[in-house]
Amino acid sequence: MEFRTLVTLCLLILVHFSVQDTPTESNIKKKNGRKEGGNTAAIEELKKQVENIQEELNLLKEQQALQTVCLKGTKIHGKCYLADDTKKRYHTASEDCIAKGGVLSTPMNGDENDQLYEYVRRSVGPEEHIWLGINDMLTEGSWLDQAGATVRYKNWETEITHQPDGERAQNCAVLSTTANGKWFDESCRAEKASVCEFNIV
Repeated sequence: MEFRTLVTLCLLILVHFSVQDTPTESNIKKKNGRKEGGNTAAIEELKKQVENIQEELNLLKEQQALQTVCLKGTKIHGKCYLADDTKKRYHTASEDCIAKGGVLSTPMNGDENDQLYEYVRRSVGPEEHIWLGINDMLTEGSWLDQAGATVRYKNWETEITHQPDGERAQNCAVLSTTANGKWFDESCRAEKASVCEFNIV
């Protein structure tokens, strides 16, 4: 309902500006034959206004979609997270998140990691692993996020299994609910659940 009201308001504003910008007969005489140039400028201005309104509408649609994601999933530190318990290979899970407008979740600090772990326990299950949006496919041991930036925060399980330990056979990473949110390296061909993250700030 709000969307229709916004569109109606935008159209009324356009009509208002077009009526104001339409040259009257007296104005035409004052411009000494520059009627055509004035109309062209008014039309160009209207086109710009329509483009601006379309951009604003697209932003509103995007924000509305993100709010829907937050309602279905959870919100953590300016991000929305949406779990997908369907088990997929790393690349398929990553492509699915990108198609939805997000990326595979990548905690930036301990608090985010803890909250993501709790969300995964509730939504996917207490004995599951989810793909994280990091890998070391380019250079072994150099873990990068999906934007290609070096991962600063890490939560590898180092006490028992000394992660990451898979070398070239395991270039992707998972967050484990059975290990209280610790990370493990894993073969990218394994099938795991995932959580997409969407920035909302």
